[in-house]
Amino acid sequence: MQKRILGSSGLKVSALGFGCMGLNFLDGKGLDKKDAIKLLRDSVERGITFFDTAEAYGPYTNEEIVGEGLQPHRKDVVIATKFGCKDARPTTGLDSRPETIRAVTEASLKRLKTDYIDLLYQHRVDPNIPIEDVAGTVKDLIQEGKVKFFGLSEASSKTIRKAHSVQPVSALQSEYSLFWREPENEIIPTLEELGIGFVPFSPLGKGFLAGAITSKLPDVDRRNIIPRFSEENIKANMALLDALTEIAKHKNVTTSQLALAWLLAQKPWIAPIPGTTKLHRLEENIGSTNIVLTADELAKINTTVNEIKLVGERYPEVLEKQIDR
Repeated sequence: MQKRILGSSGLKVSALGFGCMGLNFLDGKGLDKKDAIKLLRDSVERGITFFDTAEAYGPYTNEEIVGEGLQPHRKDVVIATKFGCKDARPTTGLDSRPETIRAVTEASLKRLKTDYIDLLYQHRVDPNIPIEDVAGTVKDLIQEGKVKFFGLSEASSKTIRKAHSVQPVSALQSEYSLFWREPENEIIPTLEELGIGFVPFSPLGKGFLAGAITSKLPDVDRRNIIPRFSEENIKANMALLDALTEIAKHKNVTTSQLALAWLLAQKPWIAPIPGTTKLHRLEENIGSTNIVLTADELAKINTTVNEIKLVGERYPEVLEKQIDR
C-alpha cells in the first residue's frame, strides 16, 4: 500500500489506517478477542500500518486487543492512542491534567504491550487545562522516549496554534467525510499552513456512506445516541447515499470506495482510518487506495454533495459540549 507522511512531522503511515474502536465497542456486537486479533493481523498482511485506539474504547479493552494483535508486528506499525476522558469514559467529562496524562500514558503502554506510543492524541480539548500545559506534558513524554509524536482531536484552529507553539502537533484527528465537511472551512487551511497531518475518523459517516444504515438502528447500537441517525433523519439523508451510489456505479466502484478515494484526493497528508469487523469490508476499503478520481469526477461529487441538505446533529448534547470551538 502507498505510504503518506503526516504533514511535516516525518510520521509515515499507510495511506489508509484502521480505526479499531468498532472491534469491540461500537455497535453492541463487535468481535470476540480471537477474531479481532486475526483481523488486525490480516490488516497488516494487506499493507495497513496505522492503527488507532484509545483507553476510552471499552474502556481499556480495545487497547488490550490492539496490543496483543499487533505485538508480532510492533516495529512495523504505527499505533495511536489517546488520553483526556475522565475515568476513560467520554460521557463523564474531560481530564487532561498533567498527572492524568502521565498516568494514562503509563497504563496505555502496559495494555499495548509496548515501551513507546507512536502517536499520542488528546482525545478532546479540556477547557479547564491550558493547552500549553497539555502540550508541555506530552513534550516531556517525547523527550523521555515514551511517546514519539503529539496529536490533537476535534481541536479548533486557535487551540491547534497554541499547542503547536509548545510542541509540534503531528496530526489532527477529527471527523471528515462526504457526510461531514465542516473541516474544510478553517481546519484544513490551518493544518496546511502549519504542516500538520489530518487523520479523518468516521470517513464513511459511521457506516452511512457504506450503505450500512438505511433504516432504524438496533437498540443495542451505540450510534442510536447520534441525532443524525434517528429514524426520521436517516430517511431524509438517504438522498446523499443515493446520489453517491449512482456516481459510484458509473465509476464501477462501491460507494464506500468512492467516499474514501474522495478523501484521499483532498490532500496528500490525509490518512483516513475507517473501521470494520469484516474482512471483505477491509479489502473493499483497501481497494479505494488504487482509485484515481479525475478533476471532473471530483467536481461532480462536490457539486452533488453541495446540493443536498443533510439533517441532524452529529453528536448528542453531552458530547457536543466537549467540542472545542
